[in-house]
Amino acid sequence: MNSINNVQQLSPESLFDLLKTEFPAYVNEQIGSNLAVEFAHVADIINISFPEVIEGNAYTITVNNDSLELTDHTTEGTYNTELLEEQLVSFLTLKAG
Repeated sequence: MNSINNVQQLSPESLFDLLKTEFPAYVNEQIGSNLAVEFAHVADIINISFPEVIEGNAYTITVNNDSLELTDHTTEGTYNTELLEEQLVSFLTLKAG
């Protein structure tokens, strides 16, 4: 589990909007791909999936006032999950930090 300081005090709703509008272009530009990215949001939890390459929910972000907690649900040997997680952490740090 990664913890990222929520310096900007992003609410779950505002982070969900940022992720939907900016993260797919960000990750695809960074890794030179055209991956589909799907999001689901309930209360303070945001789920992220990459349905073309990872089956099921890949990551969960739990949003609170002080931090964003990132949980990895991927299994070893699935696509290049380390690269996807690295890009997600970079994006979250950029937007929340």
